[in-house]
Amino acid sequence: MVAPLISESLSPASCPRLIVKIGSALLVDKAGHIRRDWLDTVVADIAARRDAGQQVAIVSSGAIALGARVLGLPKGGRASLEDAQAAAATGQIGLSSAWAQLLHERGLVAAQMLVTLDDLEDRRRYLNASATLDRLLALGVVPVINENDSVATTEIRFGDNDRLAARVGQAAGAQGVILLSDIDGLYTANPGVDPTATLVPEVRVVDARIRAMADGGSASGMGSGGMISKLEAARIAQGSGAHLAIVSGRVDHPLARFAETGRGTLFWGGVGRKGRKAWLAGRLTARGRIIVDAGAAKALRDGRSLLAAGATRVEGLFARGDVIEISDAEGLILGRGLAEYDAADAAKIVGRRNDAQADLLGYAPRSAMVHRDHLVLV
Repeated sequence: MVAPLISESLSPASCPRLIVKIGSALLVDKAGHIRRDWLDTVVADIAARRDAGQQVAIVSSGAIALGARVLGLPKGGRASLEDAQAAAATGQIGLSSAWAQLLHERGLVAAQMLVTLDDLEDRRRYLNASATLDRLLALGVVPVINENDSVATTEIRFGDNDRLAARVGQAAGAQGVILLSDIDGLYTANPGVDPTATLVPEVRVVDARIRAMADGGSASGMGSGGMISKLEAARIAQGSGAHLAIVSGRVDHPLARFAETGRGTLFWGGVGRKGRKAWLAGRLTARGRIIVDAGAAKALRDGRSLLAAGATRVEGLFARGDVIEISDAEGLILGRGLAEYDAADAAKIVGRRNDAQADLLGYAPRSAMVHRDHLVLV
């Protein structure tokens, strides 16, 4: 049977450190109030896992939905960026208080962490967040993390907490991520539209066939994440070696129910990257792009560095040390890495062999445009 194996991979015995993500549609009712009775069953599940030795961190949505009710804002506080920021600032207080109180009633200590996309895209701040999470979890604390929507802008937002949960899991060194959702997993098609759609119990690789099954919208209209964001979260988790499960949160004690039934979709973790390469693989933004020819693409897949001779074009404005994407002529992203040149100098040596680069640059060329030690394939 597949189902018991799926839930076992995220059990306390198999997964010492777990991230649990809860979306707005589950946590906040239509009137904009916290569903405290349901949330108490989630906290009971978390307490049981803590008693079994599993360290748990929570990624919790809900601040905007809660704040919108308090402020009387239309469209759940999402009519404008300014409304969302104001609603988030107002609602975060109530959200944090609810978590702290319910966890305290179970003998657990809560800690709040608010992060932005930049906090986990910047290497130094990522390491700081990682160290804080590691220490909190080691102390037995249950961190409650949310995107800092009160200061985030459209350009520097995760935009959904699915991907945030995967990145937090990566920073925390978690072996598993559970996304509690208003749907019980990935289906072969949208089950609300196609009655023949069936649940996909497990996924080894998020490829084009799997992506074609996704529906991009948030079913409730209250949150911002749909199945596409969950697949992106799965890609990030798998890249760091962690399992990720999409599980229904429409029931009481959803974590216990998943452990008992195994119903959901499990994305199996791959061979995890470590350190800088894990951070690179999970990044969601890049400063620019280098397009390469077929020969360079093959060399990258063989584990080699990107040489200027195999580059055909440079896009964007980036400095040396910035994260850039590498793609083929059709636009397929092959990898991400740290640029060895700024964009202007990189453009000068595109397609040039090493012995011709010094005259173009005015200084001795580096060994590669992107060195293999600072490059990951995606």
